[in-house]
Amino acid sequence: MVTLRSVVRGVGSYLPARVLTNAELSTLVDTSDEWIVQRSGIRERHIAAEGETTSDLGLAAARAALAAAGMDAQDIDLIVLATSTPDRTFPASATTIQDRLGIRHGAAFDLQAVCSGFVFALSTADKFLRSGSHKRALVIGAETFSRILDWTDRTTCVLFGDGAGAVVLEAQEQPDGLAGRGILTTHLRSDGRHTAKLYVDGGPSLTQTVGHLRMEGREVFKHAVGMITDVMNDAYAATGTTSDDLDWFVPHQANKRIIDASAEKLKIAPEKVVITVDRHGNTSAASIPLALDVAVRDGRIREGHLVMLEAMGGGFTWGSALIRW
Repeated sequence: MVTLRSVVRGVGSYLPARVLTNAELSTLVDTSDEWIVQRSGIRERHIAAEGETTSDLGLAAARAALAAAGMDAQDIDLIVLATSTPDRTFPASATTIQDRLGIRHGAAFDLQAVCSGFVFALSTADKFLRSGSHKRALVIGAETFSRILDWTDRTTCVLFGDGAGAVVLEAQEQPDGLAGRGILTTHLRSDGRHTAKLYVDGGPSLTQTVGHLRMEGREVFKHAVGMITDVMNDAYAATGTTSDDLDWFVPHQANKRIIDASAEKLKIAPEKVVITVDRHGNTSAASIPLALDVAVRDGRIREGHLVMLEAMGGGFTWGSALIRW
């Protein structure tokens, strides 16, 4: 038996040139390298240059993913961009990327689920490809969170960075069951009761301003581990797998303490966990594809490996995706 699956053909990423270290941050706000590392595991993050936009970052990551896949932009008929920091209120920044890639067919749109955005976008693109309506998709996570940070708030400005990552998905007939390559299952959740715990205090309709990110860090941490493990257990139940079957766990890179606690609760060996939060900070929807690209390029993630993705973000939103690479 065969089934239509969304197979990952290539991964790419882009990070702005400017690196902002904890030491430099300590000259801007009352903080220290020790304080930041102890609470988050972050040592540095990248910051977009003046005039460098989310679509610029996303375009660079998309081109890298296409090159890794050995494909031309004209092979793509769907672009889903996960971002909470678009260039403009509208049009969608995905259409800017589509235009700059020279694509004049197919569909392109943005998706907003904050830090869970990439998993939500991956699941959405998967539905398009499995339906047979589209053949190949660029799924991009790109953010310029530095533009919505309050640089006087040491509890938030030390945590976030800018960057972009992308994957190319292709609809392929694959053997049914766990042996076949591609996205095996995705699980998405949202609960709007938690808005006040992680949000931006502005918006076109509410304040006619962009606003700044606000977060109740302890409350986010309190909910994160349970929500993350919940959707991962859903993925195990849907596929008949366990943590022992995983080759790699690629979580949203928000906070090393959350990552460690989630892995421990699910009994995932530390050596199976891909961690880049120390170098990238929390890049929201870009964090998972950035981490994927690092692990693919250094040879850890290879064809045939079973890879678990998970994320949680403002809203709250959270989700998982299990992929046979």
